[in-house]
Order: sequence, then structure tokens, then C-alpha cells
Amino acid sequence: METIFKRLTEELLAVNNELSAEAARTWVEGLWEDFETTRAKAGREYKGQEVTEQIVLKWIKQYGPHLHKYAPKQEKFAHLNQENQPKN
Repeated sequence: METIFKRLTEELLAVNNELSAEAARTWVEGLWEDFETTRAKAGREYKGQEVTEQIVLKWIKQYGPHLHKYAPKQEKFAHLNQENQPKN
């Protein structure tokens, strides 16, 4: 799984140079967990890491360039951009 997270982190950094490597990794882990948790709560059958990876990759391509602008309204996500000041 480390290999997958590393690859997804690199993808996110490629589309958003405003995030630090640490912040990008946090986003990847959060997106991964959110997808799997939501799917499980909905009672959907687990389709494996490959499906989750493809969904997270799709989200990275669609939303990744804007993640540094995210202003969370929920406490669960409040930490995501507090330490994510644009890198110099």
C-alpha cells in the first residue's frame, strides 16, 4: 500500500505545486479513507485497492489543482490546510 500512496502523492504533487509533499500525502490518505469509509457505510461490496486507487486518482486529476484552496467546514478535515502554506 505504501507504493500506491507514494505514486498517488507524486500524482497530486504533479498537478498542485502549492502543496508540500507531506500535505499531499495527507490528502491522498484522507481521500483514500473517505472513499472506502463512504462505500462501506453505503453497504457496497469491497472491490479492492485497485478500484479505490482509480477513484482517488480521478479525484486528484479533477480536484487536485485546487486542494490548497480548500476551506474545510467540518472539524474532521480542519487540519488539512492549516499547515499547508504555499511552499517557497
